[in-house]
This record gives sequence, structure tokens and C-alpha cells, in this order.
Amino acid sequence: MTTSIDADACLVALSKGDPERYWACLFSPASHRGALAALYAFNLEIARTRDLVSEPMIGEIRLQWWREALTGERADEAQAHPIAAPLVAAINRYRLPLKPLLDLIDARVFDLYDDAMPTLTHLEAYCGETASAVFRLADLILADGNAMGSADLAGHAGVAFGMTGLLTAMPWHASRGQCYLPADVLFRYGIGSDDYGSEHEVSKLKQALAELRQTARGHLAKARALLSSAPASAFPAYLPLVCVEPKLRAMENASYRPLSTRIEPSRLGMLFRFWLAARTGRF
Repeated sequence: MTTSIDADACLVALSKGDPERYWACLFSPASHRGALAALYAFNLEIARTRDLVSEPMIGEIRLQWWREALTGERADEAQAHPIAAPLVAAINRYRLPLKPLLDLIDARVFDLYDDAMPTLTHLEAYCGETASAVFRLADLILADGNAMGSADLAGHAGVAFGMTGLLTAMPWHASRGQCYLPADVLFRYGIGSDDYGSEHEVSKLKQALAELRQTARGHLAKARALLSSAPASAFPAYLPLVCVEPKLRAMENASYRPLSTRIEPSRLGMLFRFWLAARTGRF
């Protein structure tokens, strides 16, 4: 019988900072909800590191604390932490591998700096080490430590979800001088990484973004195909994918301005989509 993990603080953090994964938790089996919430809250905590620090070095120190918390070097501190404690409990309960979690932390070091994303391949790898890892670990949790879906399923799901999230966050990233758009794609449309935010480049930028949306949709289609043959019990791990297509469509609106339009689908509408997907087993 699955032992429940107390992760109330994680659910509160998700409800404020990551509503999509919060809803995914709510529509997941209650016996696994605490572990999923701990995983998702950890991901949120790592993802927002840059927002919590005044300079990159302090961010690196925070990330190092998480590495040491997960490897047992800060066991007492982790036990007292509202997110680290349930995460460690989930790792132990479900025999979760540490490497994907540590790789996720390492990948997020990129967020602390303003370096260019060199290529589309690098962007897909970044999404793989961050979002795909979360999907894979969620799959493991729902299977009591035995993966139900394939690694390919988690891989495509993560790239579709992660890339869409980065595209919708463009105004926020641009405001702080950060660009996740791959330099090779920008170059193809005659845009430099340093001037992609110029007003006269908007038309070219929209073309580049259309290509990236097509790439995200390609990964989403592959994830859907693989999910259709995965055990039904794995489906809740992939519920966050419900938000991908609505966000991609919103970016195709004629009034969309890549550097200023905030893509914020109706919460009520998205909640209904999550409910419907959880009820029917498809999205």
C-alpha cells in the first residue's frame, strides 16, 4: 500500500506559481498526490532561482544547496525544508533516481546568465533535462517506481511542454535581456541574438516563432501517439500537456506581439480542459 507523503506546502506553492501542475496533481490519484506535488514544487523552486537572487553567483549557491540536500550532505537542513523534506521522502518511497534531478539542477544554471541558446538541438536538450525529466519522474511515481510510459514519451512531452512555456514567457525573458530562442533558427530568418527584440525585426521574429511552434507541435503529436499505447494509469503524469495546444494557438492570433503579449489562457477554461482530459483519458 502506498504511503502518503505530506506535501501541503508544495501544493500551496504550486497553486500560486505553477497552476498547471497544481491541477495535474488534483486530478491524479490521491495516494500519489503528495509525491507528485513534491516533485513539481521542487521543479518550480529550481526554475525560479534567478527571480530570487540578485546575481548569478548567489543563484549558483542556491542550486548547490539543492544538490547537497538531495545527495544527503545537508540531510538535517533538508528534513526541515517544506519542499526538500517531502521530495526526499518521495525519492526514498519510489526509489527515484537522483541523476535526473541533479541534471535538472545543472541545466538550470543556464537560466542564471544571459548566454545565447546556440541551436535548436541545444534547446531541445535543455527541455529534455528540465521538463522531460519531470514527466519521466512523475511517470515513475504513478507506477510505484516502475516506469509505465517510455523514455521517448517523456522526452517528446517535455520538449513540447518546455518549448511552449519558453515561447509564452518571451516578454518576461526579454525584459531582463534573456533569450531562449535558438541562434541558428534566428539566423535563418536574418535575426541576430542581440537584436531579436528590435521593433523592425518583429515580422522576421514571427516567422522564426512559427517554425518553433511547428517543432513543439511535432513533439506534442509524437507524445500523444506514444501516450495512446501507454497504460491508462500513466496518463495523469502527462496531464500538463493539456495546456500546450491552447497556448500555441493563442500565439497565432493576429494581435499577438511576441515581446509584449502575455499568453494567459482563462484559468476556468484551462481547469475545464484538465477535468475533461482526466475524465476521458485524452486531450
